[in-house]
Amino acid sequence: MIEASAAAACASEILKSARHTLTRKKEYPPEKPVMDEEPRVGVFVCHCGRNIASVVRVPEVVEHARMIPGVVLADEFLYACAQNSIEKIKEAVKDHNLNRVVVASCTPRTHEPLFKEVLREAGLNPYLFDLANIREHSSWVHQDFPDEATGKAKDLVSMAVARARLLEPLFTSFSEIDHIALVVGGGLAGMTAALSLAEQGFSVHLVEREQELGGNYRQVLIPLESENPALFLENLVSQVLRHPDITVHTETEVAESAGYKGNYRTTLKKGDSLTQVRHGALIIATGAREMTPKEYLYGEHDHVITQTEFEERLAREDVPASVVMIQCVGSRDQEHPYCSRICCTQAVKNALHLKQLKPEAKVYVFYRDMRTYGFREKFYKKAREAGVLFIRYDPDRKPRVCPGASGLRVQALDPTIGRQVVIEADLVVLSVGIEPNDNEYLSKVFKLPLTADGFFSEAHLKLRPVDFAVDGTYLAGLAHWPKLAPEAVAQAKAAAMRAVTLLSRDRIESEAIIAAVRERICSGCGLCVASCPYQARCIDEEKNVAAVREILCQGCGACVVACPNGATIQRGFDKTQIMAVLDAVV
Repeated sequence: MIEASAAAACASEILKSARHTLTRKKEYPPEKPVMDEEPRVGVFVCHCGRNIASVVRVPEVVEHARMIPGVVLADEFLYACAQNSIEKIKEAVKDHNLNRVVVASCTPRTHEPLFKEVLREAGLNPYLFDLANIREHSSWVHQDFPDEATGKAKDLVSMAVARARLLEPLFTSFSEIDHIALVVGGGLAGMTAALSLAEQGFSVHLVEREQELGGNYRQVLIPLESENPALFLENLVSQVLRHPDITVHTETEVAESAGYKGNYRTTLKKGDSLTQVRHGALIIATGAREMTPKEYLYGEHDHVITQTEFEERLAREDVPASVVMIQCVGSRDQEHPYCSRICCTQAVKNALHLKQLKPEAKVYVFYRDMRTYGFREKFYKKAREAGVLFIRYDPDRKPRVCPGASGLRVQALDPTIGRQVVIEADLVVLSVGIEPNDNEYLSKVFKLPLTADGFFSEAHLKLRPVDFAVDGTYLAGLAHWPKLAPEAVAQAKAAAMRAVTLLSRDRIESEAIIAAVRERICSGCGLCVASCPYQARCIDEEKNVAAVREILCQGCGACVVACPNGATIQRGFDKTQIMAVLDAVV
């Protein structure tokens, strides 16, 4: 999902000048007013090939539908979603003056939007529609019981008709969009996201709290493959600084933010000065930091250093004769139970570079599991071939480091030979993990969720891996989770592409099935505000009653359940409709 979105971003950068040139707005006939009419329901039952008809006796269901009060037409189709069936439904709406439609077919998850579109094309409000799922809820789950499945299908149709008779037209609202993005974090991911957005034709505010751009990637000095990281970073920073659509704010932090997708107002603080920027989308790419080791004499002995510090020495060609590396320092333990992903690859990279500079150097790597992710396994094999010795250790019996006669002595149990090994080394290099920055402040400012480990949390690991639950906000890089540089770049481009799907619109449309407030009985208790996962509920301070930010509401109904006195209702699912559905089947 991430790589596909990143590829889409690359394509969009090339095609930005062609955006909207081949599109046209679909036109619909005016909606027919129905509120003063008696319900005239049309029921259309689908065979779905043999998916439904092989179990449910469809003609019986059609005959049953014809007997339900309010139904003026009932028909059946081999495939209700086929184009010829769709045209017949539209003709039926006109010929029989239908003002409500029920389709008995498969899952609404995939087909409800299709049939709502049919109603719009026929001149009806799309929310005067209900779908009875007689495939997943009947034929598929009762394949061996056709009588029971047919009876259940009849009940489902009766319930759908009962609700449809009480349906009222619903309407969406619209909001204008600020076609500007705010990217918080000027490291590798943040700069990549900002540059991709700018290359796609959108203005960007890039905020970095340090004096210069680059973030953690400035500490990457040795290439794993061919590209020089310093030159790559220099080129990236240059592109960002020179791009006319990117405004860079260094030594700047976020002070406060308000608004919603498409319409944010964020205040930036630099020294004592405050600047407010308007933006329609937000990308969080604030990075993470290297843990500070608390063991193995780090901070007590000058010859115990981290992999990052060792990389700096190697870049200066300060080459020791013997090195012991210890993996998973501060990772995969009770305090930080996750794998930091980069440590093993960094250890292998530095070991290989040391061997290139000084082939006779002795390198020992104490590891729990060597996790050189993806195709980086080849570098692990290359290191073994170069003479790097890898020794497994048990986390319950970690290596011990103590001062030796001429340097440091490392002692550990080698489970392969079942004996203690003692190694004299000039340097002990600790492969320490990644831990999150202090993300709580930004989490509160933007109302974004954190994981138990303190990283920012995506909406869905597989389906929305760069989105927050709140629309219009996205994340990338180490702020999300430990990852290698190419992964951070891909995620940054994916986040940029997701932001473009919002910023490229002229305006945004709200849902129609959303919460609403009966202000007369609202006490302003705020329980709805606390229960909303999308920041769509707030308190109107002037009226002291709850309000709904319609553009943010997803219609989940959490606030409706939380309301203690029924002041919050759900459009399209009011109590009379729900009770009618129950009465139809009980």
